[in-house]
Amino acid sequence: MNKIIITQSNYIPWKGYFDSINMVDEFILYDDMQYTRRDWRNRNQIKTRDGVKWLTVPVEVKGKYFQKINETRISEPDWGEKHWSTIKHNYSKAKYFSEYKNIFEELYLNDKEEFLSIVNFKFISAVCEILGIKTKMRWSGEFKLLEEKTERLVDICRTAGATDYYSGPAAKAYMNEELFEKENIKIHYFDYSGYPVYDQLYGEFTHAVSILDLIFNEGPNATNFMKSFK
Repeated sequence: MNKIIITQSNYIPWKGYFDSINMVDEFILYDDMQYTRRDWRNRNQIKTRDGVKWLTVPVEVKGKYFQKINETRISEPDWGEKHWSTIKHNYSKAKYFSEYKNIFEELYLNDKEEFLSIVNFKFISAVCEILGIKTKMRWSGEFKLLEEKTERLVDICRTAGATDYYSGPAAKAYMNEELFEKENIKIHYFDYSGYPVYDQLYGEFTHAVSILDLIFNEGPNATNFMKSFK
């Protein structure tokens, strides 16, 4: 059995993203897709004293030009200092902030990567290490990519020797499941409902924030509030 997920890279994603990685054997970063504006590729949310706030990595976007995620360059070299200052200001009093401070401070202040996708990969890798996720990570560029959307996913699965393909629930709207069935690949859709609440700063609880919120607030207990570790 070889369980696979193929998904686009996100900036400091939420806990569900990491649950999906932990549930499979191979995680394939699908960064040959078109970069989309105002999406999770280069931004995410954290909680602050003034409510939920977006942290956005500034990137170069070339108008109507077809721009892949892995071609997208960061446009402001000091973005990391700004993000880290905001994070530190709002999470310095979180129970486990000091325990993980050095890991993220290093990424934000000393990593000067030029491309968004590499930055995302480094943050995802660091979080996986913190959470103890051992899933193999690969890039979509390792595969020959077909034109049609579902055919491309099926071919990646076939090449990687997948027996099971995992996807977010939104994919049901466009997925041609018959193509997977012909290759004897089972499709599974994640259920992101029913997450338990944890000790969170600043008022009303919200699930849809970066994994950093869970790590800084719950530290080594973070996986107790995720689904795939039970």
